[in-house]
Amino acid sequence: MQVDKVEQEKHPQKVRAMFSRIAPNYDRMNRIMTLAQDRRWRREVILRAALPEGGWLLDLGAGTGDLAMEALRQVPTASVLAADFTLPMMQVGRQGKSSPIHWCAADALNLPFPDESFEAVVSGFLLRNVTDVVRSLAEQYRVLKKGGRVVCLDTTQPQANLFSPLVNFHLNQVIPTLGRWLAGDGAAYTYLPQTTQSFLTAEALAELLEKVGFREVGFGRRMLGTIAIHWGVKK
Repeated sequence: MQVDKVEQEKHPQKVRAMFSRIAPNYDRMNRIMTLAQDRRWRREVILRAALPEGGWLLDLGAGTGDLAMEALRQVPTASVLAADFTLPMMQVGRQGKSSPIHWCAADALNLPFPDESFEAVVSGFLLRNVTDVVRSLAEQYRVLKKGGRVVCLDTTQPQANLFSPLVNFHLNQVIPTLGRWLAGDGAAYTYLPQTTQSFLTAEALAELLEKVGFREVGFGRRMLGTIAIHWGVKK
């Protein structure tokens, strides 16, 4: 899939429809695709968010709420709001859970929250699916309190190295095949790996974080360079 084709597939209605289809199998596929490393990454995201006791955290593009639940595990006194624009994903997240997460339908490009509402904003695999990364980051900056932290877990363009053939095989062959077998949706699990290869480099995303006003920006690569965790502070 070419880069321009991937961008066309990011139309909000298409993205919402795709995630609605795969919602029942989303968490299981994440565990399989990442060899269960996604749990460790989410723990790191919440640690880096440095959420204070009793603080408010926004899990943006929350999906089934994995980051929101991890936040409550680490900071039980926190107030956590999970926001997404795909209702079936949030419905799956709420099933069988009694945790005090607040759920909200929201567009990552037009957040329905007042300025300086949260001590931390986190996201997991959100930015690769939005049509305007800068606008989404600016909205996250707006709703953060001064001194608040943003932490983004997402895919990133892998750097060429000895593992590149293995990475490409996993992205272009293994994941789509598993998507067809286990989720019954080869199209979705062809699009999702392609976003890894077409999304911003880790360095480029760090520059955008600084562009919208974040300071102390940093990032770390994970999983053979296909995943990156970015962070920054609103001064």
